[in-house]
Amino acid sequence: MKLKQYQVREFRSVWDSGPIEVDDQTTCFVGKNEAGKTTVLTALYRTNPIRTADAVFDETYDYPKREVEDYRFAVENGEREKAVVVECTYELETSDLKVIEDVFGPEAFTGKTFRRETYYGKANSRAFLNVSDSGARKHLSENPALSDELKTKLAATETWADFEAALDTAEATEAVVALKSLLKKVLENGLRSYIFYYLIWPRAPKFLYFDEYYQMEGQANLNALIAREDDDKLLDSDYPLLGLINLARLDHRKLVATNNTVELKNKLQGAGNHLTQRIVKYWSQNRHIQMRFDVRDAKAGDPEGMQQGVNVWGEVYDSVHWATTPLSNRSRGFVWFFSFLAWYEDVKRQGQNVILLLDEPGLSLHGRAQADLLSYFDAELSGHQLLYTTHSPFMINPTKFERVRIVQDLGIDSSEALPKEEDGTKVLANVFDATDDSLFPLQAALGYEIQQTLFIGPNSLIVEGVADMLYLRAVAAQMEREGREGLSEQWIITPVGGSGKVPTFVALLGSQKGINVATLLDIQSSDKQLIEDLYKKNLLTKKQVSTYADFTGTTEADVEDMFDRSFYLELVNGEYGKQFASKITLAKLNQNVPRTLRAIDAWLAANPMKSGSFSHYRPARYFTEQLATLWPKVSDETKDRFEAAFKHLNGLLRK
Repeated sequence: MKLKQYQVREFRSVWDSGPIEVDDQTTCFVGKNEAGKTTVLTALYRTNPIRTADAVFDETYDYPKREVEDYRFAVENGEREKAVVVECTYELETSDLKVIEDVFGPEAFTGKTFRRETYYGKANSRAFLNVSDSGARKHLSENPALSDELKTKLAATETWADFEAALDTAEATEAVVALKSLLKKVLENGLRSYIFYYLIWPRAPKFLYFDEYYQMEGQANLNALIAREDDDKLLDSDYPLLGLINLARLDHRKLVATNNTVELKNKLQGAGNHLTQRIVKYWSQNRHIQMRFDVRDAKAGDPEGMQQGVNVWGEVYDSVHWATTPLSNRSRGFVWFFSFLAWYEDVKRQGQNVILLLDEPGLSLHGRAQADLLSYFDAELSGHQLLYTTHSPFMINPTKFERVRIVQDLGIDSSEALPKEEDGTKVLANVFDATDDSLFPLQAALGYEIQQTLFIGPNSLIVEGVADMLYLRAVAAQMEREGREGLSEQWIITPVGGSGKVPTFVALLGSQKGINVATLLDIQSSDKQLIEDLYKKNLLTKKQVSTYADFTGTTEADVEDMFDRSFYLELVNGEYGKQFASKITLAKLNQNVPRTLRAIDAWLAANPMKSGSFSHYRPARYFTEQLATLWPKVSDETKDRFEAAFKHLNGLLRK
């Protein structure tokens, strides 16, 4: 059975969320703080919670505060119907339909979906489904264990009352008695009610809600824990702890009564080893941890509530630092991940049918650990539907934006009260209706994905700007046409937007497994230390750090200096001719200035352009646009310089 859609109304910050389509596997709610993400998840949870005591909507606390008294008055005076807080639509799967067919045949339940409405109050709900009474009676009358005469009578009935009357005249065989027993339950509230409460709803998945309040403490007094369990008064933090104990294949009740030290130590050691295998598989942040348990009689100096009876302590041993620390003292991200894993694995072990609702999962995790968590979701939670909230771009899969729902509340940004139809939390699937703040996590996730795929590959060549990329690709293509060596297509050219950003990009790319990084950079006196640091600080090897000066034979050089100066001036004049008071010629430039761009800047300072400003990107674009006519003018010396650079870089490719 799958949840297909739900809608929240008149609950906390929500007047009407709008229909919320739910993905068959994973649905991700994205939005800014205070937009109402937790609200739409909490509302759904209460419709069928795994903790039955949570199945209540209290209008005193949950109805939108500013109109709660008006709502009560209107309902009491019959001026309006009670609010439908959550309306859920479920779709039955083949196994669900078979359960109905086995009792009432294939024609009793029409369609594949049913709707359930939940109202204010404790476990207050109604179900809406389409059934066929005649189809059900037809199937029941065809029971092969009935006599032919009785089959004929039952098939001719048009109401359940007639059906009952026909049965009453029949001989009380085993089949007739069984059919009468079933009919009695059907007649109590009708076929629709019977199918729902006896056949469908017991198969409906429970909602398992998990947020930071369910994080385990990592230690507990077993006697008190058992007492809370017996009284059905477990604390939020008890659930993952019990899951942890169960996952470790321990029995907390037997632990209290154990009187054999060696047996106890063996059990605890085995439990720790088992948990370590489960945890380390999905915790890439530290592969050197081991889970351990300790069970001891309480001491007078133990924490409050743990000074009598028997205590259990969950601990983490770090084999690098040779240190054992209480589970509760580990990072918040680790405790969250560990607590959820423990509870969920226990739910899975018990075979419980659940839909997982996670509020801000992995909020305290490092970005890469959040990626681990997404991998865990895909690998281990595929047997359950998952709905989660986030505002972290690392918790959004940019290849599956169709799973994203945008949560926003225009009222929190408005200086004036909005009409009710526009106010409150809304859930959108269409990005065109979303605000900039609501879209920001998606933009960040998409930007990161583009950065990873468009300008990054197994072999990444870092250059300073887009002009470098245009020149290198254009020249390489022409060189290859002439039978000379060009820049291999295996190099993904990554323009970073300036020399100051090069170290950051090198560090970011170089840290990723399997990426080969090299540079081809402009160089001037002020950049020498920055460039040397790339290999002196072990970010790259020296041969991976190239500058244009390595191929021009000068101390300073930009990509423009790979060309003869006279040729580059032809590009500049061709692009900017109408904006110059007069063309720039070789004779007009100071030949003592080592770099062509610097010489042009000096000339323009004394001879301002008639309009606009000079950008070295535009001559590069002009070169690519007019390449067919310009290439014959490129000197052999220029080609030699570029070919030397290409040969060097191609020699750095990973084979």
